[in-house]
Amino acid sequence: MSTDLRSRVLTEHNVSRETAQALDLYVAQLTRWQTVKNLVGPATLAEVWQRHVADALQLLTIAPEARRWLDLGSGAGIPGLILAIAGRGRSGFHVELVESNARKCAFLSETARLTGAPVTVHNARIEVVIGHRSGIDIVCARALAPLTQLLAWSEPLLTSGTVGLFPKGRDAAAELTEAEDAWTFTRDLIPSRTDSQARIVRVTSLSRVDP
Repeated sequence: MSTDLRSRVLTEHNVSRETAQALDLYVAQLTRWQTVKNLVGPATLAEVWQRHVADALQLLTIAPEARRWLDLGSGAGIPGLILAIAGRGRSGFHVELVESNARKCAFLSETARLTGAPVTVHNARIEVVIGHRSGIDIVCARALAPLTQLLAWSEPLLTSGTVGLFPKGRDAAAELTEAEDAWTFTRDLIPSRTDSQARIVRVTSLSRVDP
């Protein structure tokens, strides 16, 4: 781990000492659990502060007033658990993590306990959970599925006022084109602060394309 990179990320996002300590604990947990459960790409651990922590934290700068988040396919807690660690001092801040893999849920629950992150972990499939959620400000997902599928899963929320934030790589434009064949939605592409070729798709309304 690069100490300089860690310091730069923490400074850029104005992270408090207590939150920095909790993020350190998250990184330590991720490294330990990675040896028994492939949570992230092994090559990315050397760049964990830029590739994972900073990549997640930038979503808070896009939606600074949001308090209730729903993270689909949470996996290693990116971005949801990292957001919860960073937002734990904010009144009413809470992140729901949806993950169908029980061992990944064990990692999420244990790391949330150790860091004091305000989360609820749902060990279930997305389609089982999402229709029963209300009052969600932001629904997000990273490296989970093409945008068309994310919109399908998120439809119950995106049609009722929730905003979608979906980090995408260099294929963001192609995914948008494909999604527009099935959906009508208001969106904008926000440049990623961690990857010049990546974009964050923000969706603010959604309806199905008439057949």
